[in-house]
Amino acid sequence: MRVRDWEDIVSDVVDSGADPDDWRAVAGDRASGVGEDFYLGHPSQGVYHLKTYAKNPFEVRGVGARVARKVDDGLADFLPDDDAGRFAVQQAIEDEDEAEEKVSELEQVVQAHADAPTTPDAFFEDVMGALDSPAFGPMDYDPYGRPDRMEDLADEFADADELLDKELDDLVDEDDVGRGFQ
Repeated sequence: MRVRDWEDIVSDVVDSGADPDDWRAVAGDRASGVGEDFYLGHPSQGVYHLKTYAKNPFEVRGVGARVARKVDDGLADFLPDDDAGRFAVQQAIEDEDEAEEKVSELEQVVQAHADAPTTPDAFFEDVMGALDSPAFGPMDYDPYGRPDRMEDLADEFADADELLDKELDDLVDEDDVGRGFQ
């Protein structure tokens, strides 16, 4: 397992070429210290674990690692299979022409869903398709605590969790923050 900057992990997800709607996520507060834990899994891409914290309102710092090369039946139980919540990873729009194209596609999606009976899930998936989102899907998230699935994943990858905690604590100490931005 190689610990890297959290943005490198997100870049791996974006560049993976994996089916974008097969991603699953679990996120919440860290068990100890400032920041958040985030697990991101895909059947063919494995499981990634990220730990981040807000250094200030404009900068997020963190570390991450790939903790499993694929999602087998045992790991699949730890990732959400329903859509209680949703997440998406987006890529920056490159230029004005691309932005105008995306706006046009989004307008068409919104109009189509306004004109016909639809579901929130169908609307979300169509919006993600119009934006060419490289990763989206169900997410188990607790903004004030830790979902049970997160505890299960932390137990499953205890060594990685401990190593990433140490690396993130080193970042916090290096930044001389002492606590996250609230």
